[in-house]
Amino acid sequence: MAKAIGRADWFAYFPEDYRWSAAVSMACSVSYWGGASMGEIDQVGKRLKDKVGDDEAWFDEWTGMGDRVRRLGLAAERKGNRLTAAALLKRACTYYQLGERFRTPKDRKALAAYRKSLDSFARFAGLVDSPKIERVEIPFEGGAALPAWLVHAQNTKKAKPPVVVFFDGLDVTKEIQYMLGVEDLIRRGMSVLIVDAPGNGESIRFRKLYLRYDHEVAGAAALDYLETRDDVNAKRAGVMGISLGGYYAPRNASMEKRFKACVGWGAEPDYHERWKRRIEAAYKSALSVPPHHILWILNAKTVEEALEKLEDFRLDGVVQKMRCPYLLVHGEDDQQVSLEAARALFRLVGSKDKTLRVFRNEEGGAQHCQMDNVPLAVPSICDWLAEKLGA
Repeated sequence: MAKAIGRADWFAYFPEDYRWSAAVSMACSVSYWGGASMGEIDQVGKRLKDKVGDDEAWFDEWTGMGDRVRRLGLAAERKGNRLTAAALLKRACTYYQLGERFRTPKDRKALAAYRKSLDSFARFAGLVDSPKIERVEIPFEGGAALPAWLVHAQNTKKAKPPVVVFFDGLDVTKEIQYMLGVEDLIRRGMSVLIVDAPGNGESIRFRKLYLRYDHEVAGAAALDYLETRDDVNAKRAGVMGISLGGYYAPRNASMEKRFKACVGWGAEPDYHERWKRRIEAAYKSALSVPPHHILWILNAKTVEEALEKLEDFRLDGVVQKMRCPYLLVHGEDDQQVSLEAARALFRLVGSKDKTLRVFRNEEGGAQHCQMDNVPLAVPSICDWLAEKLGA
């Protein structure tokens, strides 16, 4: 069981377990955009209060809530109540993915739950007229493809609005990314391409595309795809990443000059060092996933092999090449990546136009990627991107 870490005044549903509490905090934050219901979160939480650290119970309770909400959504869909069904299926997607995230290796039960999450989101997307959400496949190496959703801009008269490529983190998925403020981005006149890159979401679960350090290969593929479309302006494209995406996005912006702006939602300057310290501490640190998650996404059999594969996951020597505007958003009390590490990364970035936005304890949003109050951070990110991309 993970021990409680950090300040006592941030919301922790399970104070004795950082991982579980961080997941519940994320669920609470996405409720702002309809990705969850506080009442449903509390129902699950109460049933888990005496089972803290039991990931089997976690899986059963969250996917059970997903099943209940999905049944209601499907019934509403059959009756023709499209908006009611859409809202329910949107929440069901979140609950399935919350439950499945701690279950590795991904057995049949895990993959079945994940497929229901994808079907729930696809149904939600098909039931709403606004926003327009389009399923796309991004051509990738070796005949593979990266699964993605293109969410179309609103409140704009531009035939080809700017576009943001939004990459996930270590354990985030494109559907969870949607719940984390994509609707606020599109309202500011930008389309958003949310992508399951190698190591994430569908790409790792169903296509065996494993995590890789040269993430700009995925970024270039996304831009190549966007350049084929006549409804976005690929010449006004930004890149954004959350959590481990704080490594992905800056690397992309540094290596792929077609990106015109970059947001690191959380800093991740040296992922090899991060995991080396976690392993040395016997994983008694702030972890958002079970320790064996890293072996799975790297296709490694041992921690030694995983560390070897993480050797090149460093931004020093890379971000000095960045020239586009850069925004780094970080929490003062981030338990996974210190503010000092974020400041060190920020100093390395070669862009002349760069901004470090630190959310303080007294204002909220001080935890990892502002998961204690995501709706506080999202407007800052959205307004900055709208300005830099000319939305």
